[in-house]
Amino acid sequence: MTPLAHKIVRLIEQTGPLRISDYFALCLADPEHGYYHNREPFGRSGDFITAPEVSQLFGEMIGIFLIHAWQAQGTPSKVRIVEIGPGRGTLMSDALRVIARLAPELYSDATFHMVETSERLRNVQRQTLVRIKERLSWHSAFEEIPEGFTLMVANELFDAIPIHQFVKTRDGFRERVVGLDSAGSLSFGLGPGDFDPSLLPVEEGRVPEGEIFELSPARTAVMQAVAEKLVRDGGTALTIDYGHLITGFGDTLQAVYRHEYDPPLAHPGEADLTSHVDFEALAEAAQAAGAHVHRPLTQGDFLAGLGIVERAGALGSGRDALTQAAIRDAVNRLAGEGEGRMGALFKVLAISGDAASIAPFHPQTA
Repeated sequence: MTPLAHKIVRLIEQTGPLRISDYFALCLADPEHGYYHNREPFGRSGDFITAPEVSQLFGEMIGIFLIHAWQAQGTPSKVRIVEIGPGRGTLMSDALRVIARLAPELYSDATFHMVETSERLRNVQRQTLVRIKERLSWHSAFEEIPEGFTLMVANELFDAIPIHQFVKTRDGFRERVVGLDSAGSLSFGLGPGDFDPSLLPVEEGRVPEGEIFELSPARTAVMQAVAEKLVRDGGTALTIDYGHLITGFGDTLQAVYRHEYDPPLAHPGEADLTSHVDFEALAEAAQAAGAHVHRPLTQGDFLAGLGIVERAGALGSGRDALTQAAIRDAVNRLAGEGEGRMGALFKVLAISGDAASIAPFHPQTA
């Protein structure tokens, strides 16, 4: 067992089984053995590769979108450009390079803000963004961002926020938990069913036995906080993650270990633990806070609408055949469909403080 597994086993022996949400939080954020405190998750030497690490084209398209959002809302001054969960700072670096070239007024007047709790990752981000270090601030929570018009990006943030899981049994829904089997190893089980089933936005009687429903109050709270700030101060937030556009059923809890899928209980603290994002629930949370919700897009449609194919052509112009092939492969991975490609699996949701028509989103609400 991993060091965190030993710690979790002792905790279960002392206090009883853990909700999935508590296990999820311990795996990623335990101060002693948590994944994000101890491992380098990103890149080929880590456990997974995020879109900004695939190609500079991804961050450049984000930069173009932020310019569109700024222009569509009257080119305000003193903009806060924010990233939540900024990884190694690659996305912000690529986006700001485009903004500096295409919208120098926005770039020169803005301040830059990173919401990051890991001191190890903050140090990596300082190196990536050293050229703007005098204008860059770090925050432990989104609520610490100063007042003012805000342009925010969150790429693969919500999938790392814990979920609850509920299983439909013959006696109704029961919460899924992590306990111990007869050999003392971690195993999934069911809680006592002592929660109010009306908290689930589904009709219990119409759900087949064995179905799993996932719920994340923590994700809803983050989206509400973002939406409330945008309604108050103005601006737009962009969320990109893998998940589904319509609320549904299914077990999407998953772990990734050395670029391979891993059983979620196998390597706690040493594997990345995530689940698919319910974009319908996020949109409803934003609307409840009074924000304008743009019709969600797949990542492929989002990037194509911003001109990733044209930009790739310009980037590859005059380069050798091997470089051009690498650029084409990157575009295919980011915007294409099928196994190993992000274009259909990943979804993009944008919300604004006021109604605005921002390319490439359709102006009507979701």
